[in-house]
Amino acid sequence: MGKFEIKKDKSGQFRFNLKANNGQVILSSEAYTTKPACENGIASVRTNSQDDNRFDKKTAKDGSPYFNLKASNGQVIGASEMYSSVSAMENGVASVKSNAPDASVEDNS
Repeated sequence: MGKFEIKKDKSGQFRFNLKANNGQVILSSEAYTTKPACENGIASVRTNSQDDNRFDKKTAKDGSPYFNLKASNGQVIGASEMYSSVSAMENGVASVKSNAPDASVEDNS
């Protein structure tokens, strides 16, 4: 089972990473000014990760595939790493979908 890790960045804002059970980061959040807002972001990932239409699949300038997970209002709530292939990106999407709903939360802030 995966887990969400909450941390504080250098500027004092809160961020989370969703990690797969192998420890690899599969989704990273934007910065939040408060911990409750960050926790709301985690709840939004849990919900929105179950809707295929919320995954915005993109290609970076260097050709690397990646995806953003968006909320129902269109706001990006998480971004993936850059992948080496489209199939690797699709595996990343599948991993977010399977890990996010039941992932534990570890607060390292």
